[in-house]
Amino acid sequence: MIRHCFRRISRLGLLALVWSGVAIAETPLARLDAEGFDHYTLALTWHAGFCASRSSPPRECRDPSLREGTDLGFVLHGLWPSLPERLAERGVERREWWRDGCFIEQPRAEGSFCRAHPPFALSDSLDAELNEAMPGRASCLERYQYAKHAACFAMPEEDYFAASVALVEAVNASAFGGFVTLNQGGEVARNDLIEAFESAFGDATGRALRLECDGRGNRLLTEVRIGIDAERLDAFPDADSLVSLGRGDCATRVRIVTFD
Repeated sequence: MIRHCFRRISRLGLLALVWSGVAIAETPLARLDAEGFDHYTLALTWHAGFCASRSSPPRECRDPSLREGTDLGFVLHGLWPSLPERLAERGVERREWWRDGCFIEQPRAEGSFCRAHPPFALSDSLDAELNEAMPGRASCLERYQYAKHAACFAMPEEDYFAASVALVEAVNASAFGGFVTLNQGGEVARNDLIEAFESAFGDATGRALRLECDGRGNRLLTEVRIGIDAERLDAFPDADSLVSLGRGDCATRVRIVTFD
């Protein structure tokens, strides 16, 4: 647990130095260049809830070693650019983009992503951080996410995943992340989750949060999604870096489950 917390504090301390004006290396959020789309959706999974909602749980749910540390916060699902302007000009609608993503321009390869796409040549440090932040790598989730959401923007893999890791760490280190982890194993009001988000990120930012639930009555928290202005990514988590998303599907009461 100490190792997890130290890693989060170290990265956030780096960001704090940048915001205070200290001249240090460019942050992961500043390195990711966005052009031709409006916003990102940061998708973060509550791992125990996701696994509980699966009728056929993937390896990252079955293997206890891949669940280690997930009680400390959210894990990474993906970082999704919104509909590119060039596709909108061709008549592609948002629903089609969210369904197919970059596969609209670059057809999906046949077979599993573990077989169809080679591993990424990430730096050793980022590779270790991504393993911790994204248990779904056991099912090659990172290869799928990049192919669907980033490949058609020619985003450097190192920059894309470094930014993704920095974002999930920032959310987990926030008061909102703390509220969710503190209440795991119990039930909270949906509005309390929104209020915790606004307490962490600023008044009236709740519209940037989309809550995703599953199970009977849509009461099982599986994921949160956060809208971030593409041109203000490096300002996250400032309130003016957030953009509104559509409302989620959670019931008025939400269960935040843990692994048995």
